[in-house]
Amino acid sequence: MGNYIQINSISEIERVDFYKKTYLHVAYGVLAFVFIEYFMLSSDAIVKLALSLTQGKMWFIMLGGFMLATTYAEKMAIKSHDRNKQYLGYLIYIVAEAFIFIPMLYVATNIDGGAQILKQASVLTLSLFTGLSAVVIFTKKDFSFMKRFLTIGFFIALGLIAAGLLFGFNLGLWFSVGMIVLAAGSILYQTSNLVHQYSTDQYVAAAIGLFASLMLLFWYILSIFLSRD
Repeated sequence: MGNYIQINSISEIERVDFYKKTYLHVAYGVLAFVFIEYFMLSSDAIVKLALSLTQGKMWFIMLGGFMLATTYAEKMAIKSHDRNKQYLGYLIYIVAEAFIFIPMLYVATNIDGGAQILKQASVLTLSLFTGLSAVVIFTKKDFSFMKRFLTIGFFIALGLIAAGLLFGFNLGLWFSVGMIVLAAGSILYQTSNLVHQYSTDQYVAAAIGLFASLMLLFWYILSIFLSRD
């Protein structure tokens, strides 16, 4: 990364400052997600569009658009040392996440006990995220070896999702459990990158990786909670 200072070459005090900036930006991302989601759910036109994309094979369009947007946003932030590009990439990622969450959150906000379900899912998600991140930060263990397994796991998951859409079968509870395990592994991997891989000016890029893993974990925890009703 040229002359940029690597995280593993700085003092412990500077490391802590980098961690604080990163997790503060994860928190900003969550707050932005909440506000953007509230705006989207308040718009009948946006909700109608999002719900229409959940019908049959139209879900492929939703997933495809989401993957293109998030991949582009992530590359924009991670490969650039330009702060403006990093923030733009983060914003694109948050908006994409907010849009794909519309159908699930629309259901959650329109059923009896939905507010309690959202609260429980949020608390569990944040607890797991905090615990997994703390394990890596305090032990400084390198989980970069997990990249290969996570890549294989996500490709298998995408294949199963595609098969479910094409042949009309429900992936069920155990698929969601498996995705939670993958999301947990992704949190360990992304936190490991935070500790070992980034340069000191890339706290926004580091925040995107953690935010993405957090939202994936929240998606499948919430889906399990909703499936109980």
